[in-house]
Amino acid sequence: MRLLLDTHAFLWWLSEDETLTASANEAIANPETLVHVSAATIWEIAIKANLGRLDVGGSDMAAEIIANGFIELPMTARHAHIAGWLPRHHDDPFDRMLIAQAQAEALTLVSRDAAFQSYDVFLLGA
Repeated sequence: MRLLLDTHAFLWWLSEDETLTASANEAIANPETLVHVSAATIWEIAIKANLGRLDVGGSDMAAEIIANGFIELPMTARHAHIAGWLPRHHDDPFDRMLIAQAQAEALTLVSRDAAFQSYDVFLLGA
């Protein structure tokens, strides 16, 4: 299985938050699963932390990707093109990038965002 974690799923995993569903937790923990974290997620976390809307305790989120055995997913021009042409079911640019990346890379998106269901993307409930 190849997963892409939405921002809340990544943060819930890191904090061992019981909000993360058992199925998502098991899929992420499975050693055969390739878990991706987008650069867009790290960017979103940094912006929210800088604005005081999120407390990450000074953690280096990029380092957390490696520490958890995940794979960093860079944003490419192809991803940006797909994100720009997505239907307007969702206006959050970070989420639109995740949807585009999941589509382009054939990844299952781990999220609790109901708006993602309007897109042609594989989902695993977070």
